[in-house]
Amino acid sequence: MNILLAGFGGQGILFTGKVAAYGGMLDGKEVSWLPSYGPEMRGGTANCSVCVSELPIGSPLVTAPDVLIAMNLPSLEKFEKTVVPGGIVMVDSSIVTEKVKRKDVKAIYLPATRLAEDSGLKGLANMVMAGRLFAETKFCSESALMDGVRKSVPARKQEMLDNNITAVKIGMKSGE
Repeated sequence: MNILLAGFGGQGILFTGKVAAYGGMLDGKEVSWLPSYGPEMRGGTANCSVCVSELPIGSPLVTAPDVLIAMNLPSLEKFEKTVVPGGIVMVDSSIVTEKVKRKDVKAIYLPATRLAEDSGLKGLANMVMAGRLFAETKFCSESALMDGVRKSVPARKQEMLDNNITAVKIGMKSGE
């Protein structure tokens, strides 16, 4: 599975990609994680290519994603056309009011920012999206995903671990 996550720097795009990569790796799959960000970092554009596969991965760069997670309008506009037919485009509809133009992909509109903020989890819309990504694709086992969150939250931010897990669970339930 080729996943492309994209948004503004500071939205946790690279972190979310790392969680997904760890989830796949902890399930014994082949993974790659390739961050890309503009020189501005926070506030600039950021995207992250994640590959999770049973087979060796030829290139870590995702140019034709099976899943696109667009956390802002510029990312949707730039990458929507690259998603494979039959793929998934997930949009944070709290921020992006435009609709997916393509009819040959599954469009998912998730108000991740609002869901996170309404739950007292400001800044964790990325993890709400990660939960929905899992619910839609089952790219790894649930236990591996949760362990991926635990492995990704740095020691200096351990107080954020429970909030990250809660945000993932909110995203998982959003598809029910």
